[in-house]
Amino acid sequence: MIRIGLTGWGDQEDLYPNRTKAKDKLRLYGQYFTTVEVDSSFYAVQPRDRMARWAAETPESFSFIIKAYQGMTGHLRGKPYFTSTSEMYKAFRESLEPVMEAGKMQAALFQYPPWFECNRDNVNELREVKMRMEGTPCALEFRHRSWYEEGMRERTLAFLKEQGWIHSVCDEPQAGLGSIPIVPEATDAEMTLVRMHGRNVSGWHQNGAPNWRETRYLYRYNQEELLEWKGYLEQLQEQSKDVYVIFNNNSGGDAAANAQMMMELLELPVKPFPDRTEPEEEEGPEQLELF
Repeated sequence: MIRIGLTGWGDQEDLYPNRTKAKDKLRLYGQYFTTVEVDSSFYAVQPRDRMARWAAETPESFSFIIKAYQGMTGHLRGKPYFTSTSEMYKAFRESLEPVMEAGKMQAALFQYPPWFECNRDNVNELREVKMRMEGTPCALEFRHRSWYEEGMRERTLAFLKEQGWIHSVCDEPQAGLGSIPIVPEATDAEMTLVRMHGRNVSGWHQNGAPNWRETRYLYRYNQEELLEWKGYLEQLQEQSKDVYVIFNNNSGGDAAANAQMMMELLELPVKPFPDRTEPEEEEGPEQLELF
């Protein structure tokens, strides 16, 4: 089965009637898509009660892909919130429990930074992370090209299979060492994750810029590009029972529309987005001209 979803639900304006309250958005999101990537967990480990509420607000067949906290993947800058690595992992795992108990936990996503290159120390770190997350399905995404260079690609994929990592296959700008090629290979028989980041080459390495969030994922896929990916998804479906596709190209609000386009190409059920046209204000009664 192929499932389509988006990164987050709060800013996916195509999905909601005008003036929809934030507290109502996840319920509405679940009417259009069957999965979502939780991005807020990257910035802070989410409270258990919040996770439980999210699980309760979604349909029974819904599933969550929850991004690993930034301190666990080497992104954190500044003073750590947790006093130890063990405490950090314990807090993250406990935050996942309500979603797992609801049967809606699909995977924890470990996305490593562009400076996390292929070397012995980092391989050992991945082994340690997998042990710390034992019992939780985990997807792994690289951002450094060295993991897929000639002579390393097959060894990387074999390592992921050996360790039980779910491969996160990416579509992203081809922008040097800090980006990876499309590698449509599954490493887990049950699940493969696909993340669609767009192809904005000029915005890809703008992390330090004030408006990097507005430019990095600013891209709308066209029909030809999505047809290319339809082929990749069908290929991956032969290797994994389920393929989860997350559209992350939302700097310009394009993710929901592209996700729906892909669903149509795959002949999946599609619910039309609401009409967001503001009604015209009615003119008041004509005033009599007395003077």
